[in-house]
Amino acid sequence: MPVPVFLWTDVLLWILVALTIFTIFYSRKRRHLAEPWKRVFRSRVAVGSLVVLMAFISIGLLDSIHFRGAESSKSGEVVSLFDLMVSGLRERQEKTYSAPFATRLYAKETVKMPDGSEQRIYPRLVHGGSHLEEGESVASDVYHTIVVSFFQALAIWILLLLLIALWRKGDNTLKQTLSLWICPRCRVRLGIEEGFPWATFLWTLLVILLLAIIAANLSQKYHILGTDKVGEDVFYQALKSIRTGLVLGTLTTLVMLPAAILLGVMAGYFRGWVDDAIQYLYTTLNSIPSVLLIAAAVLMLQVYMDNNAEEFTSSLERADMRLLFLCIILGVTSWTGLCRLLRGESLKIRELDYVQAAQAFGVGHFRILMRHLVPNVMHIVLIAVVLDFSGLVLAEAVLSYINIGVDPTTNSWGNMINSARLEMAREPIVWWSLLAAFAFMFSLVLAANLFSDVVRDAFDPRLKGKL
Repeated sequence: MPVPVFLWTDVLLWILVALTIFTIFYSRKRRHLAEPWKRVFRSRVAVGSLVVLMAFISIGLLDSIHFRGAESSKSGEVVSLFDLMVSGLRERQEKTYSAPFATRLYAKETVKMPDGSEQRIYPRLVHGGSHLEEGESVASDVYHTIVVSFFQALAIWILLLLLIALWRKGDNTLKQTLSLWICPRCRVRLGIEEGFPWATFLWTLLVILLLAIIAANLSQKYHILGTDKVGEDVFYQALKSIRTGLVLGTLTTLVMLPAAILLGVMAGYFRGWVDDAIQYLYTTLNSIPSVLLIAAAVLMLQVYMDNNAEEFTSSLERADMRLLFLCIILGVTSWTGLCRLLRGESLKIRELDYVQAAQAFGVGHFRILMRHLVPNVMHIVLIAVVLDFSGLVLAEAVLSYINIGVDPTTNSWGNMINSARLEMAREPIVWWSLLAAFAFMFSLVLAANLFSDVVRDAFDPRLKGKL
């Protein structure tokens, strides 16, 4: 019987999801918050990038539900719900390197032949392409699988389209609803006001469904992104790395926000010695190279874990603790920029008439901060959060490259790039690990940047009425 395992990062990530859901319902009831979000969701770029982000987030959340002793795992091994869903990828391990869609190993081995002689050949893979007979074409099999996958994705997409249309058709007929969604020009010809870009949403969803089903079907037959030195599927590693990127991008933000908001608003409102003390604090912290602080913190944690090994029952818990500590130290070193922005904005807001009137009527400082200052700087906070996410995902790759990032046993794009450093120098060259890490990281960061640009424009008071 599987036993749930609650890792620190899992708990914090699901708490963040709950806070996000609460924020959505809270914003819907307040016009000043709802209107900017309506402008965001009228943007084709924002909706398309959000669909891509939701695909990454779904994988990350499925990988944040852990069990011990599941039927498909070894006794006592901790696996996630995502691991159970892709158990075929996780368990189909080869001997060593193999190229994408290959049926044989990437290096020659000395093999004893039936007649007793020895030859150096490229041995057949145990799993990749094992369904093919000798001489069968890989290209034709891949082509047939892609065609079948296309029709499967199309069928699922049409079913989802019909279900959503029946749910949202309103006063229109089903045919009219589908026409307006799939063909944006129909809306223009009929003189209907532009709203949610259903066409962008649906076509982006179709592309993601198509890629997901093609990858799922092909990965059951081949190693579509090859294997690494120990024969582990690189596609599986890239998928598992999504959670690491999301955890670092979100939990680090959760760590830095309280300090940045509290100290920034206090510095701008109280001024005087409070402002001087806070400025001295973040100026001093900025003067120390963040890489040195991160390296020192990670090394101290490693020493603590080595001296107290009995506190960690599995290697996964050790890796999770290092990941959590990395989020904390990144949050400690990255709150200063947002704090400086909030201080400047609070200096302007405290001079406005309604704040001066509240002070004249004897309203307490805490109430003024919570009622007047904090709500009026939240657009800056939101913009900073979505812009910093991409930087934090890239920061993990850089830190892992210099061996002060996540634990080496943790699947991450940074560790994949770090291992690819040596693989690119061997002969023949092993290029697919680097390509896989780059492709997945590029997709996530690009989607996050596109979405953040629209959010920034929607919440910027200077652009109000121009979008």
